[in-house]
Amino acid sequence: MTTRAFRMKLKPGTVDEYRRRHDTLWPELGELLSGAGIYDYSIFLDEETLHLFAVLKLKEGDTSAALPEHPVMRRWWDYMADLMEVEPGNRPKEWPLTPLFHLA
Repeated sequence: MTTRAFRMKLKPGTVDEYRRRHDTLWPELGELLSGAGIYDYSIFLDEETLHLFAVLKLKEGDTSAALPEHPVMRRWWDYMADLMEVEPGNRPKEWPLTPLFHLA
């Protein structure tokens, strides 16, 4: 098992819509992420900066590196692009976070 954490950023005025879209996550996207070995995935919001902090766990042998090429993932990124800072191709901009402490 591996834990991965990263930061993303919302555009102003999009918090409620971001939450709504994740509350109604497409079943095929949930299945895709789970099938790639992702589990225990949480996203937290810093309301002052609009930074999103994502933390997820990956099962051994995960295939998450292939997700950017999957059509469902690309459709989700297109769907979310109006709410957040994105790269060309609408992949959300991500800034990796370095682990400094963990209490198990």
